[in-house]
Amino acid sequence: MKSITSSPSDLKSMTRITSPPGLGLTHHRVVVVPRRLFIQCANANSNSTYGGHVGRARHEWQSACAILASKVVSQQQDTEKSGGGADGLSTVNGHPTLGLVPVKESSSYPAPLPKPLSITDLSPAPMHGSPLRVAYQGVPGAYSEAAAGKAYPNCEAIPCDQFEVAFQAVELWIADRAVLPVENSLGGSIHRNYDLLLRHRLHIVGEVQLPVHHCLLALPGVRKDYLTRVISHPQALSQCEHTLTKMGLNVAREAVDDTAGAAEYIAMNNLRDTAAIASARAAELYGMQILADGIQDDSGNVTRFVMLAREPIIPRTDRPFKTSIVFAHDKGTSVLFKVLSAFAFRNISLTKIESRPHRNRPIRLVDDANVGTAKHFEYMFYVDFEASLAEARAQNALAEVQEFTSFLRVLGSYPMDMTPWTPSSRHD
Repeated sequence: MKSITSSPSDLKSMTRITSPPGLGLTHHRVVVVPRRLFIQCANANSNSTYGGHVGRARHEWQSACAILASKVVSQQQDTEKSGGGADGLSTVNGHPTLGLVPVKESSSYPAPLPKPLSITDLSPAPMHGSPLRVAYQGVPGAYSEAAAGKAYPNCEAIPCDQFEVAFQAVELWIADRAVLPVENSLGGSIHRNYDLLLRHRLHIVGEVQLPVHHCLLALPGVRKDYLTRVISHPQALSQCEHTLTKMGLNVAREAVDDTAGAAEYIAMNNLRDTAAIASARAAELYGMQILADGIQDDSGNVTRFVMLAREPIIPRTDRPFKTSIVFAHDKGTSVLFKVLSAFAFRNISLTKIESRPHRNRPIRLVDDANVGTAKHFEYMFYVDFEASLAEARAQNALAEVQEFTSFLRVLGSYPMDMTPWTPSSRHD
């Protein structure tokens, strides 16, 4: 048997040729299967003739079949190059050929289905060596940008105009991480981000503590006596309140979205009667002068940032870990003591506890026959404790907490920031 390759246009059916009556040739058969064409010669008589077409002896017939096969292969290759078909082949070395019928490929083979889109098609993860994309709230020069650089050195920092946009940037694969502030040693908690932690499904994968060094910035040539107002983030204004008073600045204080944004706003609008509280890097970026350096009320001014990702990290026990949870109970705050006892019994230290209004049930009504109807506020409780979820004591504590609460969610179990603390300096 000799096989040849056929183009799709030559494959559709089977052609069977039977010898005329009186000839010793039983039959010549052309068998076509998908993508392959087989030519078979069988049961030929040595004295057979075929009307002068191919040959009068068995060896001549076999020779003609071999010539036909080699010629068809050659012809098919030539037509593929020229774009033509295999039809039109009538003779091989002067001998008449079999009448091959050109056909089209069978439609019984379905076309390949389209490949479904995957997450990697929408936004591929950084290739090896590519910088991590980290979202932060503010504009270049903000403290959040510095925190992102400390948490992920050499990252690609992506500024966002609002905290919620930073959350969404990670959820939509525009960014790989987000670095957002949750508390300050002087100003307290950033409540907005605690609410967003509950609203979104991101996981805390780390923390970083950044010393904050505030500066009073103004346009070049502006003196303190010319100032009528100071603008900055509300936290920055509260952290410098006493220092501004001691400086004798009788100015209005206005809140804006972020510290570096205040410096940018003054520079873009050429406001010579307005100063900003921001970092020294913001002064460098927006061409402003530093009127006063280190104006925070306390040199131990530190802001804690959390690092957020789409997937949690695997808890470990080879280094200090911190775990953050949020819980609530249908019967109000009466279970708080039991929850705290679950940690105290296992010698687990709490580093933070924060209460926020329960948005779905802000008020609970309690009917008492003696005093009437009482109204109680409902709260969600955020707790940070020093233990890894890989530890049995932490797992047992949460199992007990779950018995007392109607809602419990682990926000993340992540390594603690153990970098040595130093008072804020200008380069921060």
